[in-house]
Amino acid sequence: MAIPQTVLDHLHRFHVAFSLIEHPYASSTRELAMVSHVDRSHIAKAVVLEDGQGPVCVVIPGDRWLRLHHVQAALGRDELRLADERHIERWFPDCDPGAVPPLGMAYGVETVMDEALWSLARVYMESGDHRHLIVVSAAGFHRLMVGVRRGHFSHDE
Repeated sequence: MAIPQTVLDHLHRFHVAFSLIEHPYASSTRELAMVSHVDRSHIAKAVVLEDGQGPVCVVIPGDRWLRLHHVQAALGRDELRLADERHIERWFPDCDPGAVPPLGMAYGVETVMDEALWSLARVYMESGDHRHLIVVSAAGFHRLMVGVRRGHFSHDE
């Protein structure tokens, strides 16, 4: 699959130049970093949460853990929890399960981003499958994340 059309359209809409890195199948961020030879702290990973109001895509560095209570407080949604995989497949229909790109806004999903990603010179992200990484510059990433709420939503492992 490489890049789902939704992701490709989003990159083009914001005029973001990107490159694609093909890598062996990886099912976790740790494995992805190893097979693609990329530092996990430079991988923007998506954690999808849900509550009765709908989904939220939280974008955090690949080497960090989600601080759920910080997201809940920032959004005023104290019932947020990890999303059910079946719901994720419905919200991100052209992505492989477990390979959601950190571009929830491209799918109409509210998105928030960890502040730690803002200072990176280059950002790597899932493309929507388990075999390709999208690479964008800091400026490109900033354009993709325009209007997204930023905060401290993660902590070290």
